[in-house]
Amino acid sequence: MLNLQTRLNDFTKMHDEFIRDWSHAMSSGDTSSVERMTEDYYVAFFNRGNEKPIIFNKIEAMEGMKQSVSHYSGAEKRFENRVIRLRNSENAVVFYEQLIVKEEEVVARLFTIENWGLVDGKWMVIRETEEPI
Repeated sequence: MLNLQTRLNDFTKMHDEFIRDWSHAMSSGDTSSVERMTEDYYVAFFNRGNEKPIIFNKIEAMEGMKQSVSHYSGAEKRFENRVIRLRNSENAVVFYEQLIVKEEEVVARLFTIENWGLVDGKWMVIRETEEPI
């Protein structure tokens, strides 16, 4: 069995690449390199207070992602305070503070949790949760 530390190192390198791909998407508008979701992927957006989350499936989330990248054209997406943990050799969780910065101003700040799974030898996002900070 693959050593978990080796798997964590490999996952971390992949997620570093994912962050670089986000930089490219934010500058070019092309989101194809960050579209790494499983077919049953979903994202839950929690609002302030005790409101129920808004849940988007893969198709809805990809459309929203494209709209956001277009809306924030030229902005930078930052992944601050990232923590990566493996659940086991085929599942990982990434926690981070997501900042969208445009012209030196923070225009969005979210706490993000990504759940990743190893599917046919490739890391894919299974689900995400987002909450404004």
